[in-house]
Parts: sequence; C-alpha cells; structure tokens
Amino acid sequence: MTTLQQITSCMDAYDPEALAVDKARAVVRAFLTPVKTNERVAVRAGLGRVLGEDIVSTLDVPAHDNSAMDGYALRHADLAPDGNTVLRLAGSAFAGRHFIGNVGKGECVRIMTGAVMPEGTDTVVIQEIVHADGDTVRIPAGQKQGQNRRLAGEDLAAGRTVLQAGRLLGPAELGLIASLGLAEVSVRRRLRVAFFSTGDELCSVGTRLAEGEVYDSNRYTLYGMLSRLGCDVIDMGVVRDDPASLERALKAAAADADAIITSGGVSVGEADFIRELLGRLGEVVFWKIAMKPGRPMAFGKIAHAGREAHFFGLPGNPVAVMVTFYQFVREALLALSGRSDDCTLPLLRVPCTSSLNKSPGRTEFQRGQLTCDERGRWSVCPSGAQGSGVLRSMAEANCFIVLEHERGSVRPGDLVQVQVFHGLV
Repeated sequence: MTTLQQITSCMDAYDPEALAVDKARAVVRAFLTPVKTNERVAVRAGLGRVLGEDIVSTLDVPAHDNSAMDGYALRHADLAPDGNTVLRLAGSAFAGRHFIGNVGKGECVRIMTGAVMPEGTDTVVIQEIVHADGDTVRIPAGQKQGQNRRLAGEDLAAGRTVLQAGRLLGPAELGLIASLGLAEVSVRRRLRVAFFSTGDELCSVGTRLAEGEVYDSNRYTLYGMLSRLGCDVIDMGVVRDDPASLERALKAAAADADAIITSGGVSVGEADFIRELLGRLGEVVFWKIAMKPGRPMAFGKIAHAGREAHFFGLPGNPVAVMVTFYQFVREALLALSGRSDDCTLPLLRVPCTSSLNKSPGRTEFQRGQLTCDERGRWSVCPSGAQGSGVLRSMAEANCFIVLEHERGSVRPGDLVQVQVFHGLV
C-alpha cells in the first residue's frame, strides 16, 4: 500500500508549511481507497447511489422497429420521386400490439407513436402534412426513407454494456435500468462518515452559554453537507481537549467508519499532543495550505481494531470548515464512495462588480452573490464581510469567488472564476 510519505516525496515543491491548493488535492486523490462492498436494492432505492456492477443489456430496446410519431407507415419505394403520391389506407397500427394484415404495394397504414412498424414498411410520414379522405391518403413530395422510424436496439442493444460500475444513478439511469426489466440493482454500500468537534469552549445548542463559551455550529454544517452527499453519518458530538478523550473518540470512529472528520485542533499553537496522538494511531500529515480561509488542515488515515479510516482534520472557524470541506473533503468522499466520474466542481467566468484586494501566493475563496440582470448578463459580487468566522456570509452567498494562487487584486469589471453552490450537492 502506498504511504503518504511516498506520495509526497514524489511531488515537486512539496512544502507542508505552504502547500498550494492543487497539490493538496493531488495528495488526497492519490491516497484514497474506495469502498468495494456491494448490496442489492430495489431499482427505486438506487436513486443517488453508486452502481456496483456493470449492467449489460439482455435484450434490444426497443424490441422492434416502431414509429416515432403519429402518422402513416409506408414503403418509401412506393412514393413518386416528384409530386404527391396517392396511397390506399390498409388499416391502423396501435402501440402495444402487432398490425395484423399485409401491406401491399401502393398501400399505407395509419400508425400511432410507439406502434410496431408493419412488415414491409420503412418510413413514417407525420399526420400533420398528410391529406386523408376515406381510404385514400395523399402523401406530399420530399419524404426521406426511414424518417420517423426507431430501429430495434436503437436505444439499447442486447449484449451491450449499458452502465458501468462507479456511475452515479440518477433519474435517467433508473429509467434505463427499468427498461431492461430489472427489479433490483447492485450498488456500493453507503459511505460511513464519523464526525465530531473538539474544544473545551464549545457548548451544545439549547443550553446557556458560560463566559468564554460558544455554541458548536460546525457539527450542524458538517451534518448538512454530509447528508446531502448521501453518506451514513455518525455524529459523535463534542470531544474535549484531553488526550484520553480524543484517543477514545478516534479509535471508536476508526472501528466503525470509512472516514473521520474533525473540526478544530489542527491550528498552529493548539495542543501538541494531537500530533503525537494522530501519529501513534495512523499516518497523518499537517498542512498549512496557501489558501484563505482555511489554512490549517490535517489528512491521513487512522487505524484501530483491524480497520482503517481516512482522516480529515479541518480548522475550527465556521466558514473555514465549509470551505475546506467543499474544496477537499467533498470530492474525496465521492471518490471513496466508488464514484468513477470526475467529481471536480466546474468553474464559470463572470465579471465581478466590486474591487477585491488580494496578494499573489495563495488561493482565496470569497463568498459571493451570482446574479443575472434583465438582459441576461451574469455578474458576481462579495456577500458581505469575508472573515472566516462570519457564517452569515455563507448563508447569504450562492457561490464561491475563486481567486487563483498567482492572481492579484480584482478591479470592477474583471472576469473572475466562480463555483456555484448548487453544484455542491
């Protein structure tokens, strides 16, 4: 198994005291071990789950050539090369049953959407352009052979791999699976994530604050972010800043979860025993990431009782927790869950309406409001105070304004990159 030390030793300019955002992401990606256990669930219960096995079609979908429109099925060879063609109506074909009868030369059949193409016919002319008078049907010139006909196996061909393992199952995928007649589907088991906050100053909601205490909001934001990713969450509450309590919590989490997330306890100047404890329980690196907010972060694995759990130690400030989660932890958890697609969040470029002060040498994630004016032009501006403890700036924002590592200050009208919050779930 590749160690963190081996991974980081192969990286150019690796500096845990000033690690660039993209290098931190690269280390995390290289150190992940996705879950492999599958379970079978009803197709509807597969929504939002990760496909565990390839799905191979056992039949053609559609099973027969059929009409894509309401109209008239005919032989294209019967149509005159120029001008209108008059055909005799030989009957009607309906969805769900075969047309009974023969279609002779110079004849056509009234056909409904989804009905099997009568034997010998190869083209459908939509009803809106046809003139019918009793058993006589006049077809206008200009019809193309094979138009408005869906071929057998056009959607899915027997023997073809329809969906590959690692695919996230959405509404379209559920319909695709159901079209093959499958009642159940194999999916990866849900990722189990344990999380807790650390700090003697934290107070539970619903109780009175003592002097110097603050309410523990981080567990609520972590719960929300994890739940929206479809994880099974294990809330371990608040763990006090003493070695015995932290060791018990970390061992219990490692024995029961695939990943552990903590908030607080990784900043410069915090208790030195945390480094020693994490090093004794597994392999963990401490980073000072060149970013704002969210500079301190710890990452690695914790082992106990024959099991290992990936570990993410996040800062304690509320906004920094959310920024580091979305920039590092989210993508890692999706990969751990077995996703094989690229889960990287897309970046859009839009004009910024405000001035933004920034120095080169770090990546900044400012909270912003992305808006569209009456002429359909998009722009973005910061959403209030940008301090790492001002959680209101996240609640009022709908995107991150991502200012690149080497970028300097922004002037009004400059293009900036944004990550839309809607894409985070």
